[in-house]
Amino acid sequence: MTTEDMVRADVRTGTGARTRDLRQLITYALVGGSGVLLDLGAFLLLYNVAGLHEQVANVLSTSLGITNNFVLNALFTFGKRDRLLLRYVRFYAVGLTGIALTFVLLAVLSRGLGVDPNLVKAGSLPLVLVFQFALNRKWSFA
Repeated sequence: MTTEDMVRADVRTGTGARTRDLRQLITYALVGGSGVLLDLGAFLLLYNVAGLHEQVANVLSTSLGITNNFVLNALFTFGKRDRLLLRYVRFYAVGLTGIALTFVLLAVLSRGLGVDPNLVKAGSLPLVLVFQFALNRKWSFA
């Protein structure tokens, strides 16, 4: 069987689509990891060093992570270079859901229950990442 025949067979069986989906998920996770590190590092600096309020530090650090992730996902994960402004607005809107979710968690767990805001922020990131992948794939980069 030639490579061309194998590709045709993959397309008919969906194997090619599954491989593409898995590759996108892995790339998205790697990009997301860079955004998480940037977000968390910026939060730690803004909150612990600069002394900003945790909610202000959260908005700024998350915005930095969102912008980083948009650029890298547009280039490497989804390969979309058209309608960048519209895509960025959508991507940022999805990112706002992460800010809102983290805002609530910080308010409840940190202010309400006295949990260290650094731990709340770090714990919120994986939950936000998974939720946003689904939204970005279906809406921002569709």
